[in-house]
Amino acid sequence: MNNATLIAVVLSLVSAGAYAAAAVAQARLAGRTDPSAGALSMMGRGAWWSAVGLNAGGALLHVAALKYGPLTLVQPLGALTLVAAVPLGARSAGRRVSRTEWRGTLLTLVGLAALLLAAGGAAPHDTLSLPEALGVGAVTMALVATLGRPGARPGLRHAAASGITSGVASALTQTLTVAATDHSGPLLSWRLVTVAVLVSFFALGGLMLSQTAYRGGLGAPLAVVTLANPVAAAAIGLILLGERIQGGVLGLVPALIGAVAAVQGVILLSRAQGRTTAGDAPAPAGPASTRAVTRPPSPSRVVITAPSITAPSVTAPRPAEPLTLRPEPVGSPGGPG
Repeated sequence: MNNATLIAVVLSLVSAGAYAAAAVAQARLAGRTDPSAGALSMMGRGAWWSAVGLNAGGALLHVAALKYGPLTLVQPLGALTLVAAVPLGARSAGRRVSRTEWRGTLLTLVGLAALLLAAGGAAPHDTLSLPEALGVGAVTMALVATLGRPGARPGLRHAAASGITSGVASALTQTLTVAATDHSGPLLSWRLVTVAVLVSFFALGGLMLSQTAYRGGLGAPLAVVTLANPVAAAAIGLILLGERIQGGVLGLVPALIGAVAAVQGVILLSRAQGRTTAGDAPAPAGPASTRAVTRPPSPSRVVITAPSITAPSVTAPRPAEPLTLRPEPVGSPGGPG
């Protein structure tokens, strides 16, 4: 591992820690927010801007890492966001990390190590052309529009859309960083200005989509974001930027093994955090028909009637009616003087 790769790894690790802290803060904020409220309504809260600051710090470190390492190296390290979020989330919730979460963490780390051995290449030099950047932007918008449609389970679909937009933003950021630092052209060219606008749009879109996804909990949505992000960025790097896996065909073996291990680790972490979220949630109230309603007792009422006076019957005598007493208050006007 050369010096550029080592710098990229270190910057990516610190960036993952910042992103993890931001994810935990966003999840806590989403849990305290009315689901019917829009994402824009949270911009007036200090906790939201704290999460934005952490995301911005992670993004800056991520940009610096992309200067020294290829997408196929930097993006898989983003999975460490989920690994860091496990102890941070447990500490925030006042509980211990479960055994399943530790197993998922270990599998994720082993898988990432195998992926790093296959993906650790030289510093990037190729960049996206203007038509390629516009094409990537159009495809991404179409995917986000499809995933963001109304329907069931919006959390995971929003998480996938967030991961894709963040991965594409990283790929475009690498083009912007490399082109701006190699002094091969003017900084205010149409290509760089367009790429900068796309980066800003997708970065903000990914942040808003993740905030919506975290309303259903942190575990499963963060796992989907963590997996979709490097997949989108690595696809751009392999298809458009000429990045290659080290070792050729033989290099695919550790890469596939590492990918399987990392996915299994992320699944374990997702399930463990999903069970924790479900256990911490309050029990839902039953239907209205099954709830016990306490009502004040109705006051007893005594109806006092006078016996009816009728002519005596010769053929069929009626049974005697009970004498009904009508009490009067003491000192009433009808009493003796």
